[in-house]
Amino acid sequence: MCKKSIIPNKAHHPRSHNKFLLQQFLWNKKKACGFFFTVHQVPKGLKTNKGNIYKASSSPSCVLKSYYEQFQSDFSMFLRCRSEELVEGGSMVLTFLGRRSDDPSSKECCYIWELLAVALSNMVGEGLIEEEKMDSFNIPQYTPSPYEIKCEAKKEGSFTIDRLEVSEVNWNVYDGEFCSSDAHKDGGHNVTMLMRAVAEPVLVSHFGDGIIDEVFSRYQKIFADRMSREKTEFVNVTVALTKRG
Repeated sequence: MCKKSIIPNKAHHPRSHNKFLLQQFLWNKKKACGFFFTVHQVPKGLKTNKGNIYKASSSPSCVLKSYYEQFQSDFSMFLRCRSEELVEGGSMVLTFLGRRSDDPSSKECCYIWELLAVALSNMVGEGLIEEEKMDSFNIPQYTPSPYEIKCEAKKEGSFTIDRLEVSEVNWNVYDGEFCSSDAHKDGGHNVTMLMRAVAEPVLVSHFGDGIIDEVFSRYQKIFADRMSREKTEFVNVTVALTKRG
């Protein structure tokens, strides 16, 4: 199964976004592969999310609600479009970067973005980034729980759920494995490179490319510190669906 992490241009219309996704995956009429879900645009109504760049424990309830409503809209659209492409009885497997908890601001799904917010906030304090720029930046992603995925799939109605599972993956994918390269042994470096591949395009579009190396240099140091003291894992939610007759 292939996995993609795509943060589309905010100008994409939901339907064009789904066509864009389609081009990125290996699809056929009977089976489709999985990916990490991103909302097609930053939700509206996030002006009160100051000091954060994503859902966080300090985010107002209206921010959490806006993120969830954007997910509901986009995931419903995604399922409708996929149902048009699959034959009756066709199946697909989706893997989401998600959470176990019912709390949408739980540490298991938001912590990695909170650490990026720490790096950006420190640069604001040093005058390297304008505070207004920081306060107007939010990540266009949603990390759903199994319950939320189940509810939205049931509400949209095109698919039955065959299987729904949750698993964990260490932030450092080489954890516990033999690595001949010293670079692979540096967990802070590994996860920073992963997150840079995901976040750099949206950071550049908002802040410009002049701060990028410094942001991720600080991010790496924060990662190395936290990973040396805490157990750090991504939560994956995988769902297998079949198109109804």
